[in-house]
Amino acid sequence: MESAHTQRRVAKRSSNACSRCRRQKIKCSGLQPCDGCSKRKLTCIFDERDNKILVTQGYISNLQQKIARLEHRQAGVYSPPESNHVDQDANRAVTDSGPEAGVLQYDEPALDPQSGAQGTHYTSPSRAQMESEASDLTNPLTTTPSTFMSASNGRMFYLGTSSNWSFSRRVLSMTHEHVYKAPLPTAALLFDGSAYDLGWDGSRSTPGPGTLVIPSLDYAIYLINAVKFHCGQLFHLSDEEDFMASLHKFYSDSDGRIEKAGLWYIHFLLMLAFGKIFILQKNQGRRPSGADFFVKALQLLPDVSALCREPIVSTEILCCIALYLQSLDFRHSAHNFIGQAMRMALAHGMHTDMPISHLGEHLVQRCRKIWWTVYILDRQMTSLMGLPQSVRDDDVYCQLPSFSGSIQRTAALSMQIKLARIIAEINSTIYGMNGRLNKKFLISTKAALESIAGLADELRQSFPLLLDEPFGGVSRMSAHLHLLYHQCIVLATRPLLFCCLKIRFESPPEIDSLIASRKVRSLLLMCTESSQQILNILDSLQVQGLLETFLPFDLDSLFVSTMVLLVGRVVDPRLLESRSPWLQKSYTMFEEMVSGGNLIADFRRSEVQRLDEMLSDLSTAQSQTLSGSVVLPQSGGLHQTHSRVPLQSTMPSTASLPLCQDILPPHPDIGNDSSYGDDLTAEQIMAVANSIESEDAEWISRAMIENSIWDIE
Repeated sequence: MESAHTQRRVAKRSSNACSRCRRQKIKCSGLQPCDGCSKRKLTCIFDERDNKILVTQGYISNLQQKIARLEHRQAGVYSPPESNHVDQDANRAVTDSGPEAGVLQYDEPALDPQSGAQGTHYTSPSRAQMESEASDLTNPLTTTPSTFMSASNGRMFYLGTSSNWSFSRRVLSMTHEHVYKAPLPTAALLFDGSAYDLGWDGSRSTPGPGTLVIPSLDYAIYLINAVKFHCGQLFHLSDEEDFMASLHKFYSDSDGRIEKAGLWYIHFLLMLAFGKIFILQKNQGRRPSGADFFVKALQLLPDVSALCREPIVSTEILCCIALYLQSLDFRHSAHNFIGQAMRMALAHGMHTDMPISHLGEHLVQRCRKIWWTVYILDRQMTSLMGLPQSVRDDDVYCQLPSFSGSIQRTAALSMQIKLARIIAEINSTIYGMNGRLNKKFLISTKAALESIAGLADELRQSFPLLLDEPFGGVSRMSAHLHLLYHQCIVLATRPLLFCCLKIRFESPPEIDSLIASRKVRSLLLMCTESSQQILNILDSLQVQGLLETFLPFDLDSLFVSTMVLLVGRVVDPRLLESRSPWLQKSYTMFEEMVSGGNLIADFRRSEVQRLDEMLSDLSTAQSQTLSGSVVLPQSGGLHQTHSRVPLQSTMPSTASLPLCQDILPPHPDIGNDSSYGDDLTAEQIMAVANSIESEDAEWISRAMIENSIWDIE
């Protein structure tokens, strides 16, 4: 009987149940992971808010003093720290020692007057105090002046919020000021339109290139086929049937053929410009191959009033110009031309469900292809500029086009559209008015990650990379989609990484408490994991000779992922094992792009090297103040060996920091050449997203605002 009674007592439901068992109201073993989740191979998450913790009086006093300073700055009124309302998480601290032992003791849980549930009892703040706290959570990107940077020639450039270029400038500027106590010199930095020289000032009256040598028919077809290979799977730049019919007609009519060609001739010159740079991959000084064709096309381009008379071919021409300029890093001009294409398409009703019965099958299918190309390019270029999106998805109801004999291309276009919409969501929430590092910042990040997670399984199943297959080649289309997918994750999570870098520079003890949060470290791990996976994909493309050296997408992926990994190594050394081999792989890919004639890649490589050198100088300076070395635990998201890493003497031991093994399972290291590993699954991303709650968002937001995040004037 004694034994049976004991067994019944053991079988009681655990008071410490995981989130899943609580949600389903089933018995939980209380272990981590619990028996139920282990059997079902699910991620087991325990709500840390239910844990009772012991904190010192000094810890609470520090929190109160920080709140007092913040209220003093925002409201201009100082109140004694003892009367301030402390963080709700701190109110959960309970101890049996009492105040006499130097430990703060809080009241027993009381019934909530609204819900009747048990909750911690504390004195409610006044209305004025609550309004003061609400004002403290103002978005710093909207309440402070926007940030600009001056080039060496005096031209000012706006640092857009979501721009890759802007992110790198902010990181370089902040790091240089922290390491060398001086502003970042801009003479050697790359600014818009400064890498290449087209040899034309933009004036129609300025003489352009001399007599153009139009290639022979067979060579022209060869160049056009190169454009189809490099661009045709991603974007619609021309209607093959109409374009090739006009091509043969052009070469068959030797008498006044240019005068009769009209807009098609401009279109033809643009295709030749693309084909030349794809085939030759070299420059004439700072002029890319085929630049003469491009400049001549711009000189012949009529006024917009004339373009509107032929909106279909005009929109295709504007897309070609925008993509070419974006590839040359003329980002402002490219964004302007894609904006013209967007308005041309809207005015012609391409965003609507165009009636096939009235317009014909061929015309409608062509307009659908044009519209979605404009839509995708506009979303991506606007994000790279860090500007608000111009068209709402609620106003778009164009159907997907059909591709003769290729269902996969329709599915690929659908995935591009979904990723473009996620980019717009990230821009409007995390980087927008309601999400720029205010109390909704992490909640917006959670929503974005949930949207990304919704595409994970579809992407893996429909467009597998097969990077581990010994005889299987990587699909260029699949690689592009996976790169775009991981860039969405990086775009959504790198603001937090930047915040941690700024706090690391300015308040090292505070960053340790910030990244001690499992939820924060999970987001940082996700950012660095996706950056490493980007390098994995690019490395596989390089091995097969498919690394793109002119179109900007591979270079953008390479640049931003390398910058993120360099920053991540400083924010928390446990996020990455060492500077190699991932950094060496990155430099190798930069070298190939430079050797392929990409002048922008040369600048990007030098900027990465500059950041690496500054951070290395910082590590050297820190090592001189060390009191010793500590053994870092293995990170939950990466395969790492236990290594001794020097830390600042002001930093607490990292051995006590929580790991993320219950959020992100081990992920293959980038240095393992035999296996590139799998992408993050939808379940893993959702586990991280679901771990973010409003209490965490408000606490982290206060830390960000107190450290004046993004204010790097």
